[in-house]
Amino acid sequence: MSDKTKVAPKAKAAPVKSSAKTSSATDKPVKARKKYQDQFSFGDPLQDKFVNCVMKNGKKTVAVKIMRDTLKELYRRGQDDPLKCFETALKNATPAMEVKAKRIGGAVYQIPMEVTEKRQQSLCIRWVLEGARKKKGQPMFKRLAGELLDASNETGFAYGKKEDVHRMAQANKAFAHLARY
Repeated sequence: MSDKTKVAPKAKAAPVKSSAKTSSATDKPVKARKKYQDQFSFGDPLQDKFVNCVMKNGKKTVAVKIMRDTLKELYRRGQDDPLKCFETALKNATPAMEVKAKRIGGAVYQIPMEVTEKRQQSLCIRWVLEGARKKKGQPMFKRLAGELLDASNETGFAYGKKEDVHRMAQANKAFAHLARY
């Protein structure tokens, strides 16, 4: 065959790149989200305490993986700062008052008392984990992310437990004067 009879290959058109991404349904520019950066740190005492409470049978690496995956899941569910959501959730689930049973003169009274900071932290972590463990059908990190989102939005098991404790303390404030015995 001669050179004249050969057909020239078709040149491929280079794709046109636009600076902003658009969604096909609405053709509005969509903001590109930053890639998730792992925010877990053993240096943070709150995260370290939470990991130790998640841990079962001494398997800390499993607990750390659950915590890391939980923070990733919070980011995936729309939280730009998962660590801030985590801290907000624990703050919302932290009780200020609780009732303690005290026996005085043969009767048992429910006496409202303030909760120390260390016990506040322990209770809120315990309630968040209890709420996550009660849910079934999903991996632990998804259940934990859901419970943390609920607590940060002032709903869910942990927040309800805090409200119940506060309600009981409010109902029994008539016995507050017995706290000194």
